[in-house]
Amino acid sequence: MSIPIVAPAGIIAAGRRHSVGCRSDGTVVAVGHDGAGECQVSRWREVVAVAAGNVHAHANTGRSHTVGLRADGTVIAVGWNGNGQCEVGLWTKLQAVAAGWRYTLGVRSDGTVLATGRNREGQSEVTGWRDIVTVACGDWHSVGLTGIGTAVGTGISRFGQLKVAHWRELVAVAAGTRHTLGLTTTGRVLAAGPAGEAETWQDITQIAAGSYHSVGLDRTGRVRATGSNSHGQCETGTWRDIVAVAAGALHTLGLRADGSVVAAGDNSCGQGNVASWELGRTVLAPAVHPR
Repeated sequence: MSIPIVAPAGIIAAGRRHSVGCRSDGTVVAVGHDGAGECQVSRWREVVAVAAGNVHAHANTGRSHTVGLRADGTVIAVGWNGNGQCEVGLWTKLQAVAAGWRYTLGVRSDGTVLATGRNREGQSEVTGWRDIVTVACGDWHSVGLTGIGTAVGTGISRFGQLKVAHWRELVAVAAGTRHTLGLTTTGRVLAAGPAGEAETWQDITQIAAGSYHSVGLDRTGRVRATGSNSHGQCETGTWRDIVAVAAGALHTLGLRADGSVVAAGDNSCGQGNVASWELGRTVLAPAVHPR
């Protein structure tokens, strides 16, 4: 059985109404709603991963922010800063970043986690986390993946989205508005909260969570999606040769091995206008799974 290859996390990101891509030369491109300056990334350099503030689709959530992780472990952010979510200028030694509704998380090389922005629901209560390798931000909850393949969570769990303590053998996590996804070493998807049919998927190599939909990249380079399809965000069935996926509030992105990008779903603000993107060939790596 051939081993599938995937792109590293953070090459593409999808937010509330904008999309972001990290080029192979370290520059960044963004399209979509720019009302808070969340697409003002043209001057960014030496960026290796991006994150976009992804929130539930309601009238009070239109503004968003964008975060970039530089090769030297520092972080840059633009966009709405109403809760201090862009106050990342002093962060150093970072290995991963994530952006949620009004807040930002960063994983340091020592496995600790930094947070800035909204914490009314406890989503930024991460100071006690240790041995974390990556994190995911929802609206009102956060999830961390530990080095031993378990998950930790904080924030609101009204829909059961934080019931992840029993998860094992994880290689990735993703967080939506009301749900959390976990990807195991065998390519199986775990779910906490309403996640559609995601738990029935097999041979998955990458996951993403939108506001109310879930996305999975399988070992053949095809993309599965489940949950709300109100704007066509789950219409990914014809995509081929995909190596990475991202899910926004109402849209989905897919990265091809040649650096081109495809989109499905809401395009009311131009967030799906990615056909002209040429991100460059990404350094791909074998997926950890399936066995």
